[in-house]
Amino acid sequence: MTRAPVAVLGAGAWGVALANVAAQGRARVPLWAHDHRTAEALARDRENKLRLPGLKLAGAVAPTADMSILRDAEIILAVTPAQAMRMTARAARPYLREGAAFVICAKGIEREGRKFLSEVAREELPQAGVAVLSGPSFAADVCRGLPTAVTLAAHDEQLARRLCEELSTKTFRLYRSTDVRGVEIGGSAKNVLAIAAGMSHGRGLGASAQAALIARGFAELMRLGRALGARQETLMGLSGLGDLVLTCGSAQSRNFALGEALGRGESLEDAAHGKLAEGAFTARVLVEMAQTHDVELPISEAVDAILAERLSVDGAIEALLMRPLKAED
Repeated sequence: MTRAPVAVLGAGAWGVALANVAAQGRARVPLWAHDHRTAEALARDRENKLRLPGLKLAGAVAPTADMSILRDAEIILAVTPAQAMRMTARAARPYLREGAAFVICAKGIEREGRKFLSEVAREELPQAGVAVLSGPSFAADVCRGLPTAVTLAAHDEQLARRLCEELSTKTFRLYRSTDVRGVEIGGSAKNVLAIAAGMSHGRGLGASAQAALIARGFAELMRLGRALGARQETLMGLSGLGDLVLTCGSAQSRNFALGEALGRGESLEDAAHGKLAEGAFTARVLVEMAQTHDVELPISEAVDAILAERLSVDGAIEALLMRPLKAED
């Protein structure tokens, strides 16, 4: 069976990993970088030396800075940062064929418009079928061919089924869903909670505190999900609990690493180390959404306050420990 043409937008670590996945069974997979220097370096070195040193691009992956390559694609994997998704989708619109699938592979919420990325894509790309890919996955693991399972969601179940069949490989398994909102909430909220988990680890609070934080963080995710119409089974699956456990337990996560550095007492600027941590952009809008729906998110609120420098890490720990005792929800 001939596999549908795929193009990847975004040449960071996750973009490279997904391009390598898409290259299995395809003669050519264009990998778009936002500037020609990045594309030229990838074409020359055949690896992203900054983000994935030593992990080579598959032979079929073709780096480029020319977005017109989208004209030939039936499936577009959008792997640009969440806050750049609207700009990317708008730039892609003239080149997308009618009925092309636009798969969002970033995890976050548009800060300025306070919209989920699937809403952004539907506004900017009326000709496309929109889907979301999310789940417990590190780019380096995927590039090494280690077993990984994620969720792909689309409102149209037939689209979700087709995309899972087109993108799954022996070691990269996709499970389909029609709960787009649930998958997006899981992917967005876990980044904020991972910052909190990193702070706990950086502060040396111990494994017991870490486990409690993840459990109570998951309770926050469930409360917000219910308020926004997500399905419980989605939040308890790969794109919810699965991704939360992975991201809250490893310094491979940029969000965890950011929190860990903050927990050790580094400034926000120094803690970021020039790396993108989506949770730092998502925290404020996540809290605003929760407040609109009268949902309590004490851990996420504490992360937002620390990032905005309204509260210290120690002050946040004390505030969380002093919360009134109540029944577990």
